[in-house]
Amino acid sequence: MGLHKAAFASLGLIAAAAATPALAQGQCDRAQLQSLADAYVTAQSTGEGFRVPMAEWVQYRENYALSSMTYGGVLATPHVVDWHRSFLDTTTCTIFVELIVDDAESPWVLGTKISTRGGLVNRYDVVTSTTGDWLFDAAHTRYYATREDWSVIPEGQRNTRAEIIAAADSYLNKFNDPASVVAWGTPCARLEGGVYTGRGLPTDSCDVGVPSGVAMAQRDYIVDEALGSVAVRLRMGGAEGLADAHIFRIENGLIRFIHTVTNCSGQDNCGFPPLAEMLERNPDMQPVLAD
Repeated sequence: MGLHKAAFASLGLIAAAAATPALAQGQCDRAQLQSLADAYVTAQSTGEGFRVPMAEWVQYRENYALSSMTYGGVLATPHVVDWHRSFLDTTTCTIFVELIVDDAESPWVLGTKISTRGGLVNRYDVVTSTTGDWLFDAAHTRYYATREDWSVIPEGQRNTRAEIIAAADSYLNKFNDPASVVAWGTPCARLEGGVYTGRGLPTDSCDVGVPSGVAMAQRDYIVDEALGSVAVRLRMGGAEGLADAHIFRIENGLIRFIHTVTNCSGQDNCGFPPLAEMLERNPDMQPVLAD
């Protein structure tokens, strides 16, 4: 989408918000959002972004930069989707899709926020990760993600929206506040790029340390209470930091799983040694899980 169209898109969205204040407050249901999420996955599989029911003006961004659904953006190219999970936020009428393309020639892990109004998509915000990005290994990401249980939580056992966000924030705050008390659960497993802290054991822990002095800024929450989950789109390292998404599974107010999708903005492994070198020194970063 060109800059002139982006400007008109912004005006269109403002006008739509003024015309439909009730929808802006969150009148949508899970079935409607799931249908749009499924359409997005199909669109990514075919490289045909317009397969998704869309508003007259749609803004498409990758890693916080304006991009295009029809030329240059990842959505413009067909990619066989090997695995995906959708999170449905009926309060804000937004969707988050975590998606893996396990293709040796063109592998991707995507974290996509889809904003909707009146049953139509009006904005995409995609965090992309591919070869050279932080700890990237699509095959291992798929291996670990498919072995986790993110099933629907019974209604009487669900945390509230506020509780889910608070648990996620307790972890994200730790990056810039060592005194933050994290809502760790046990077991807990952290899938960071293609490396994993779990072993498939009841003693698995996510408390293996985080960097210090790193602001997790501009947090944007997509919450699915039915799955006990929140996807947090953010800037890692401050207002102009790296495009990142952290996805959490919260059970009984405690963190059960964490996934990350981080774009290194063209810097190989975000300035750290290549993943192959890291694994050579510590092969346990990619464990074989207990059955």
